[in-house]
Amino acid sequence: MPRQKRVATDYPGVFYVEAQRIGGRGTERVYYIRFKHDGKLVEEPAGRQYRDGMTPAKAAKARGDKLENRKPTRREERTQKQAAEAAEAARPTLAKLWEEYKADHPNLKGLVTDENRFKKHIGPPLEDEKRKAPGYKPTLADKTPEDLLPIDLDRLRLSLAKDHKPATVRNVLELVRRIVNFGTRKKRTAGLSFKIGSRKSGATVEMPKVHNERTEDLAPEQLAALLTAIDADDNFQAANLMKLALFTGMRRGELFKLQWDAIDQQRGFILIRDPKGGKPQNIPLSADAKAILDAHPRDPKSPYVFPGRKGGQRVDINKAVREITKAAGLPADFRPLHGLRHTFASMLASSGKVDLYTLQKLLTHKSPTMTQRYAHLRDDALKDASGLAGSLVKASVEKAKKAAKGKLKAMK
Repeated sequence: MPRQKRVATDYPGVFYVEAQRIGGRGTERVYYIRFKHDGKLVEEPAGRQYRDGMTPAKAAKARGDKLENRKPTRREERTQKQAAEAAEAARPTLAKLWEEYKADHPNLKGLVTDENRFKKHIGPPLEDEKRKAPGYKPTLADKTPEDLLPIDLDRLRLSLAKDHKPATVRNVLELVRRIVNFGTRKKRTAGLSFKIGSRKSGATVEMPKVHNERTEDLAPEQLAALLTAIDADDNFQAANLMKLALFTGMRRGELFKLQWDAIDQQRGFILIRDPKGGKPQNIPLSADAKAILDAHPRDPKSPYVFPGRKGGQRVDINKAVREITKAAGLPADFRPLHGLRHTFASMLASSGKVDLYTLQKLLTHKSPTMTQRYAHLRDDALKDASGLAGSLVKASVEKAKKAAKGKLKAMK
């Protein structure tokens, strides 16, 4: 291809060549500018006559801007653009930290729920189609922890509080805090410049208070009706799960994960390998719990006591246990397995024979704070015992008085 003829203009360092017009017939002028940058001669296009509306005067102005370093060269622009794109890719936004968090915790309980919270309240994940849509506006997910200000989370908190319960607001704020803490541990970010928490801790953004602790208990007649319904049900998996929850106080997830090799029949213990409270713990295997397990059918192809599909770990049994509680006439809001754990704890606490430290160990609570919800039951038992002591004292005094009167009559 022959070299195009360069035509000088009246402006120094500005020339043009004739080239095929883009999108039309004929030719148009393509203007170029020449200047020195760092001692090197640079030559680059300034624009086309028709497509860009370029004129010799405009090209001369562009050349002047280059000479005054108001604009970088094309090469510098490309380098700067690449650097900016690399810096943007490396920015530890909440969306990117969330993806890294999920990859680092693939089997975390509640991950699906957290993912839904993130999408709905914090912002679309990296691969979400919303990000590719025209007019997409950055969300909280596009900010780094360093970018976040207290007002950002206060706005989120107030917005959520309009239509959601305090527990939901707290869970969303807790998710933000967890993601930021993860990024800090991984040295991806310096973290927030403020604190999320309680007012007592001096936090800038305050967590909403949640009063949703439920201490479910069953009256003696309700418990009797439930045990009758359990014995009458033909689903032995659901029946034995409920009985074991009642006699051991084990959590739903712990029952689903329970394997036969975790049951020490000889020493009389059940090993909870992955309790919610932290490290593995042993809980006693009572005679009633042992009797349930002795009679429970064992699947030779599965290591689990209550296996799910194809012998794998069970993930749900809600429908079956709900049918049993319904047959027993229990309230609709009674949570079958969790409620039986509470019933186990309530009965022990109200007996007055079990101290809170022992109850904490039986329930595998990491700290005594959770066990404190049963303190009032133990206090009631102590009050009853104290009242009984008073009655015994009075009865003893009355007995002594009657004996003294009897002696006086005999002497007369």
